[in-house]
Parts: sequence; structure tokens; C-alpha cells
Amino acid sequence: MSNINGKKIVLGITGSIAVYKSAELVRHLKKAGAIVKVAMTKNATWFVTPLTFETLSGNRVIEDMFSQPGTSIDHVSLGQESDCIVIAPATANFIGKIAHGIGDDFLSTLILAATAKILICPAMDKEMFKNSIVQSNILILKERGFIVMEPEEGMLASGAVGLGRFPDPLAIAEEIQCLLANKDLQGLKVLITAGPTIEFIDPVRMITNRSTGKMGYAIARAARRRGADVTLISGPTHLDPPKGIHMANVETAEEMRGAVMDHYKGKDVIIKAAAVSDYKPLNKAKEKWKKKAGKTIVEMIPTPDILEELGRNKGDITLVGFAAETTDHIANALGKIKKKNLDLIILNDVSKADRGFAAETNEVRMIDRKGNEEVVPLTSKDEVADKILDRIKYL
Repeated sequence: MSNINGKKIVLGITGSIAVYKSAELVRHLKKAGAIVKVAMTKNATWFVTPLTFETLSGNRVIEDMFSQPGTSIDHVSLGQESDCIVIAPATANFIGKIAHGIGDDFLSTLILAATAKILICPAMDKEMFKNSIVQSNILILKERGFIVMEPEEGMLASGAVGLGRFPDPLAIAEEIQCLLANKDLQGLKVLITAGPTIEFIDPVRMITNRSTGKMGYAIARAARRRGADVTLISGPTHLDPPKGIHMANVETAEEMRGAVMDHYKGKDVIIKAAAVSDYKPLNKAKEKWKKKAGKTIVEMIPTPDILEELGRNKGDITLVGFAAETTDHIANALGKIKKKNLDLIILNDVSKADRGFAAETNEVRMIDRKGNEEVVPLTSKDEVADKILDRIKYL
């Protein structure tokens, strides 16, 4: 979350059982380098003490208009000096107040005086969230320029299951990033592939690889933050789908090819980060193979070369490929650029444990079709994603 480093964020907390999750949000924001100030309504303090948020944020918590010297004008200065105000959780009561211009405590008055961007994260029981009055109030906020994050569906405090659950704090942090990011890719249509593919030997066994999709998903999130219209085609992963993008899920190389060919036309950039199987069994057994003595031979045939096919048909599209290598790294990458008509290749050495497949970090070498190279030293995959997009801008 590098783009919020040094940003001033006000976190407004209202009286919901989900208040305890806001503590995790503060941790994510602080870890990313944000300056976080917390304001709590009186009801919020019944769930978690202000001391918790003072400890996590490193700043005093404002509880009401006159609780401490100077707070009577903080509702003006905070709302105008901050980069972003986040109300998380936002109760139905608080949403109703700000939708109708009521300023009867510090936090609601802060919103009335604010010039900063405002993100609202509703959290409430499903019947409250569905209530037409609440929905009308949310619509009013959206029409007035507030960003309202959709709550999640799941188990609620009442024991019911439905829409109204407080969003995952990491997802809120991602939404804050989107709100504050430089929209330098606005209007760009980007297609990204990510994750592995699988090829079945029988209904139980399969051939696959170690790709987790983390790098491709990081690129998709970064492109969306920076304003691009993103389509992500993903093989099987355990990752949560990034919000705000078009998503297609596939399993096999044939399915990946079909999805790519369905979506690539009209795109400005294609980034092929998926690790697609090069081979598949000639025949898939209809029943599970039983173990037996002696050797078992699986005859393999090549899968379609999706990147090469794109290279033949790309026209004016900027085409970016990945090369996960263990030996002869640069020679193999240069050969791939030429053979597959790439504009840029992202080379990484997957023989090292702290980069490449499954790792949270990566180190890559970016090489364009003219042979120009740029090395991104070992850093988080989110940072690498932004560096890749920076390089693509100048192709």
C-alpha cells in the first residue's frame, strides 16, 4: 500500500459490534505509512475503548466536541487537512444523520465541514441494510459524492446470514488506496491472466505448477487503483477476487485460451502473468487409476501457446509476457520476446525461495523488445506490480 505512505487519514468509528475490526484496519494503514487519527462516537466507545485506538494509531482519539482543548475547531481542520475520511463501521443511524445534514456530535459535524474524500463502510443487520429508508439514505450519499463500500455477505452478529457484514479490513484498506491513487491509467483497458492451470490425468489426479496467482492479482489490483478498466482471467487460486474488476475463472489451458480469445479484442494492454501448463495428458481417464505394480506411462501432448497466438494477432496492443526461469535466464527471456512478438518481458528467477511462486516478495528484470533492461530489486509483489505498470506506460 505504498501510495498511502504519509497520507493523512481520519477514521471515524460509530457504534457497531464491528468496531473491533476497525482496530485491524488501523494496523494495516499504519503499516503502510499512513498518519491515522481516530474519532469515535459515544456509542462506539461502549464496544472498544479509545485507549485501544490511541495505542494503535499513536494519536489521541477524539470522542466529542469539547472533551479536550482545541477539539471544538478540530471538526473543521481535520476535515480539510486530511486526504481521506473513512467511516468504518458506519451504522444506519449515522448514515441517516449525514444524509440529512445533521451535525449533533464531533464526527457528524466533521463530515459537514469536510473537503476531503469520504469513504463510508456500512455495517448492520441484513434487514436494516435492506430497509428502503437506509437504501434511500445511501443513494443520497452517493449522489453527493460519497464513496459507499458495499458490505459483505455472511454471518451477522444476530446469527442471521445475509448482506450487511463489515467488509474485511484489508479490503477497506485497498479501497482507500483506490480513492487516493494517482489515476494515471484512467481509460486504459487492461487484460491480465494469473495463476496456474490444471490438466487432469483422471478425475482425481492432475498436472499443475506452483503458481499461486499472487503476482497477477497484485498487478490487477494496482491497475484498478490507477484507473484502468481491468479484466482478470484466473486459474485456480485461493486468493480473494479483487474488487472493481471484470473476472473470469478457468481451470485448463484450453479454457484459459478460450477466455483470453473472448476478451482480448479492444484491449490496450495484455499482461500474461499466468503459468499455463505446457503439456496435458493425451487422454484423460474416465475413472480413477488404481495403483498397480510396475511403471505407469502418461503420454503427453502440447497445450496451445496462448502468448504466441496473441503475438501473431495483437495489432497495436501492448503485449507483456512473464518468464519464470531457473537457468539461462536472460537468453531464454530474449528468445521468448522474439518468438512471441512481445513488447516487454518480466523475468524472474524462481529457483530462489524468497521470490517467484508462492512468495510474498519478488525480484524481476524487465526487458523490452529493444533489449533495454530495468531491474526491480527484491520487494513486495504490490511494489513490483506498480513498477511493471510504470514501465508499461512508456512502451
